[in-house]
Amino acid sequence: MRMGGYRMRTIMFTGGGSAGHVTVNLALIPEFLKDGWQVEYIGSTGGIERTLLESKPEVHYWPIETGKLRRYLDLQNVKDPFKVLKGMAQAYRIIRKRKPAVLFSKGGFVSVPVVFAAWLNRVPVIIHESDMTPGLANRIAIPFATGVCTTFPETARSQAGGKYRHIGPIIREEMRQGRMERGRSLCDFHSGKPVLMIMGGSLGARRLNEAVRESLDELLEKFQIVHLCGKNGVDGTYRQRGYKQFEYVNEELPHLLAMSDIVVSRAGSNSIFEFLALEKPMLLVPLPKGQSRGDQLQNAESFRRLGYCDVLQEENLTAERFMERVLHLYANRQSYREAMREGNENQGDGLAAVRQWLLSAARK
Repeated sequence: MRMGGYRMRTIMFTGGGSAGHVTVNLALIPEFLKDGWQVEYIGSTGGIERTLLESKPEVHYWPIETGKLRRYLDLQNVKDPFKVLKGMAQAYRIIRKRKPAVLFSKGGFVSVPVVFAAWLNRVPVIIHESDMTPGLANRIAIPFATGVCTTFPETARSQAGGKYRHIGPIIREEMRQGRMERGRSLCDFHSGKPVLMIMGGSLGARRLNEAVRESLDELLEKFQIVHLCGKNGVDGTYRQRGYKQFEYVNEELPHLLAMSDIVVSRAGSNSIFEFLALEKPMLLVPLPKGQSRGDQLQNAESFRRLGYCDVLQEENLTAERFMERVLHLYANRQSYREAMREGNENQGDGLAAVRQWLLSAARK
């Protein structure tokens, strides 16, 4: 693309499979659009990343075939390597044609063929790792990367070599712009009762949803509740006043958080760092190892150690224990806020740091 005879520099993004593998990209994209870059995105044909990018028509989206990287036996494991190879060929041709100055990868299974294709085309790659330890996709892709940004300082300290750099959390600017009144309007809530937000995430919401509904009547005596239930998680039989369900929210999330006094959530890195930035006391119910690689357990323990949250393990998740810990969180909310405020004072500007690294990699 040319403007006045000058070819605009192109940056490419990739990442998908879950909302957590897209949100950091969504934070960075406006910065590069504002600076006049041509912004493009390589993602899967039908993943959540494609849905989330629909709100940004100025970003050209390139869909490719992709397979899932599974740790368990499944018949799809026979077919998926061929999809990955096809996706790699597609990504190679796209990158060769578009000639981006740099690629930023947030991870997820779609990113592996894209990172490899960029490496073959000699395009510098910066990878972002949100969790304490790299996921499978990033572990495969890291050897082909120029550098790796980490959110947790422990990650950079535990890795040998000069690729890793702790840059801290990358928080979308719109998360800081929520309006309490708008949140209440969306849920038909009032100001006379505290608000509890339940956020199950896009994966693993079922057990958390069950615990909420088992203790719903008792919870509603104390709180108004906004419940993000995950895909197909909304249950229309629960229609109590003061209880509002959403399957998934996007633009509404900053407003819902602005009105919330405390949060119950899984322990995905992007979400918990947003709660930290907004100083929202949190009860974390991390996905257990049987449902994940254990990254959420590590994330939650790091935050618990620093005094940012309380943690309830899923094996202890009963209606009675859940109610007890929610009440404990609310009663001690101020001490959690003070710890988070102190932690935020020691955080750098992750968005500015990764942007600067991408610009530096692009110049080289």
